[in-house]
Amino acid sequence: MKFALIAFCALMVAKTVTAADPAVPGFKKIQLTDKFWAEGAAFGDFNRDGVMDVASGPYWYEGPDFKICHQYRPATAFFVRTNADGATEKISGYEGALGSRNAYSDNFFTFVYDFNHDGWPDIMVIGFPGKEAYWFENPKGRPGFWQRHLIYTNVDNESPAFTDLIGDGKPQLVCNSGGYFGYAQADWNAPDQPWRFHRISPKGPWGRFLHGLGVGDVNGDGRMDILEKDGWWEQPASLAGDPVWKFHPFQFSARGCAQMYAYDVNGDGLNDVICCLNPHGYGLAWFEQVRTNGEITFRRHLILNPDGKPNQNGVVFSQPHSLALADMNGNGLMDLVVGKRFWAHGKNGPDPDENSAAVLYWFQLVRSPNGQADFIPHLIDDDSGVGTQVMTGYVGNEKYPSIVVGNKKGLFVFERPNQ
Repeated sequence: MKFALIAFCALMVAKTVTAADPAVPGFKKIQLTDKFWAEGAAFGDFNRDGVMDVASGPYWYEGPDFKICHQYRPATAFFVRTNADGATEKISGYEGALGSRNAYSDNFFTFVYDFNHDGWPDIMVIGFPGKEAYWFENPKGRPGFWQRHLIYTNVDNESPAFTDLIGDGKPQLVCNSGGYFGYAQADWNAPDQPWRFHRISPKGPWGRFLHGLGVGDVNGDGRMDILEKDGWWEQPASLAGDPVWKFHPFQFSARGCAQMYAYDVNGDGLNDVICCLNPHGYGLAWFEQVRTNGEITFRRHLILNPDGKPNQNGVVFSQPHSLALADMNGNGLMDLVVGKRFWAHGKNGPDPDENSAAVLYWFQLVRSPNGQADFIPHLIDDDSGVGTQVMTGYVGNEKYPSIVVGNKKGLFVFERPNQ
């Protein structure tokens, strides 16, 4: 069998965006491809040369300039476009911005982890909601497709998490499956075998396209809890026998969320909740944790308005379908990276402002002496947006994180160069 796995990739340095604070470096926008292969991407040093690379769709791209890409699994998707002169053209990838009809990829999320502990980072792919998740074994520089290993067969929710939920120092896949909230856990003595799903809830009306999920310590007991749009599930002291976790109802959003985070926004020692208010509409907020007689509730603070009107900084965009939490300016506080998902349901989809500028922002967390907090918007770009995943990592600058985005416009890195 012959493999055409290495190619020179189209590279476009579009512009450099200057940061609001001149002491903080801006972003150099690099478009790795204009093809639509995935709604997510991640950083990882796949050839172990000490330089971060990027994985998205069936390819990984060599840093630092990302001009060379490697096909690590079959790339068979294509569509036929009819041009203005009537001629047809076959284009690789799924139909996104290079076409006109709506399509979805087989890669909604990409994560990087050394699953078999051989010192070489592997690639995890979560496909379309309700489908399988796999990890692909890094062949340590040998040619050919990477060996595929099934993680789990039925991963529901449009914002699954891959993180250490249960405190054992290993990541779990947190998601819905078959109508339950729960997590899939590996047998790390046999990481090539399918993972076991642990239910943490009763069966409920939670389907494959459920919006909103996060992991964080809400009540400060040192154990991670699971966040969802209608409340949070408290992790018990013991997980023996797979007990049902205690549910604490609170409607963060009636319209769904995307990624959700528990973080002490205002510095009062209590973890608050950050989430969007409608991943296919408008709105972004943080929910201040309030305790009354030992009971936890939340007070909403808007970052972006849910009615589509500009906020106090004049910012408005729809479809904030993916969020990342990262310290973007190196001051020790966690900021937000979020943008408009481009063509979530296609060019002529039902979502508001479907064809408005595909913006990408970071929102700087600023705390006030009186215990208040605000998120100050900084525009990064207006022609990329986000997919269902936006990730940060340290590329070219060890202090300030870069951003990687995969969506229907292609694949982008927003690098923070050393000054």
